Amino acid sequence: MKIVPVPVREDNYAYLLIDEPSNKAAAVDIYDVPKVTEKAKELGVEIVAAITTHHHYDHAGGNKAFAQLYPGAPIYGGSDQVAAVNKIVKDNETFTFGDNITVRCLATPCHTRDSICFHVTDAVNKNHPGGVFTGDTLFIGGCGRFFEGSAEEMVQALNYLRTLPDETIVYNGHEYTASNLAFGKHIEPDSPGIEKLTELVEKNKITTGLTTIGDEKRWNVFMRLGVEAVRKATSANDDTPDAVVMDSLRNQKNTYKG
Repeated sequence: MKIVPVPVREDNYAYLLIDEPSNKAAAVDIYDVPKVTEKAKELGVEIVAAITTHHHYDHAGGNKAFAQLYPGAPIYGGSDQVAAVNKIVKDNETFTFGDNITVRCLATPCHTRDSICFHVTDAVNKNHPGGVFTGDTLFIGGCGRFFEGSAEEMVQALNYLRTLPDETIVYNGHEYTASNLAFGKHIEPDSPGIEKLTELVEKNKITTGLTTIGDEKRWNVFMRLGVEAVRKATSANDDTPDAVVMDSLRNQKNTYKG
């Protein structure tokens, strides 16, 4: 299994999920069809499916063009709001791809009602730790806005992602890592992973695919709601529900100018 990020728009990521034995690829959040198909051609792989994390245009906006270019190919998504979807998937549903790849669907409603994260593993290549396409639910050092959901749902979504193996590689929807780092330092400057995240941002223009679920547990303040520094920054006490802490954090991030 190989996963190749394809930057699109100003800061979005599309991806090619490649099954190496068959040379078949699935395009994830294929906003820019020409750019993604050109990358597939460069890599010598055949695109046979599309996977969409949620219905927003900057992720699903290429689906109709994809459907015209690849008639009959499956387009996976979480609801009929996803453009051109023909395979609606639900929580914990699995499907296979190519010769060796298994995809498990994790429903994470909040950013949108149909947000789905896709956990991918290789049945044969045990050296690959697996990956998760998180769309706009989980970012490196951050989380998405609650456009169609609540703080409580985001808590549930991130807790769900916490159940994945720590070594699972994160492939998120946007390059927001530098701004998330700044906010994380503002909230919890001494988090155990902050030095590693700082170095990552300083050395890499593209940060997706370079971190893991275990890393997020160490540096992502939105996954560290019980930590003293995070609760202090949100004026929480011992009895404050995590959803209230989450709501305060997201509101602070929305207006943070640091």
